[in-house]
Amino acid sequence: MASNQQVKILGFVASPFVARAELALKLKGVQYEYIQESLANKSDLFLKSNPVHKKVPVLLHNNKPVCESLVIVEYVDETWTGHPILPSDPYYRALSRFWSRFIEDQVWLAVFKAAWNPNKQEREKGAEEAREALKIMDKELKVNGKFFNGDSVGFLDIAALIIFYWVPIIQEASEFNVYSGDKYPNLEKWGQEVLNDPVVKGVLPPRDVLLSFFKTRFQSLVGSK
Repeated sequence: MASNQQVKILGFVASPFVARAELALKLKGVQYEYIQESLANKSDLFLKSNPVHKKVPVLLHNNKPVCESLVIVEYVDETWTGHPILPSDPYYRALSRFWSRFIEDQVWLAVFKAAWNPNKQEREKGAEEAREALKIMDKELKVNGKFFNGDSVGFLDIAALIIFYWVPIIQEASEFNVYSGDKYPNLEKWGQEVLNDPVVKGVLPPRDVLLSFFKTRFQSLVGSK
């Protein structure tokens, strides 16, 4: 990276979306400054950088903001040379984008409902929707190598990290049952490869920190037991 380039990530330790942005930068070997944001007391820099959604992560590249985690991943891939993130083959590039949207729109939204909806029936409905979405992924998504498209971590592996690492922790903290390896063997095999990658390990927040954070959040929703 040229010495006159400044790269910053505005993030929050518990966010899987921030981990996506950090992982993309680390795969490219880009040095960056990490700025921890408080979601309860958002900085002026953060609000100025993402005035539309007011969510992390935000990538600042030479003071120009890029928002939304998967948009950031694509931006990083197009901006810096080195480790390719999106597949070179147009078909696998399209598949990567398709399944990443499925994860966002079907899996994560259902998990969010299962974990954080104040209505118990809605939480149970969300859990069922998440299980069905994961079942579809396990059956229909074909991994083309060690990772989704070969022997190195790519776009869809980064998108799916939320399933492999965050969902099991959130479900333990929130007392619902969505993800288990025996029910989704293909996802589990793929997920273990992703989680064992040394660069991936370098961006994952400690499990105990995440578990404590999500337990506190869930208890504040339903009340201490």
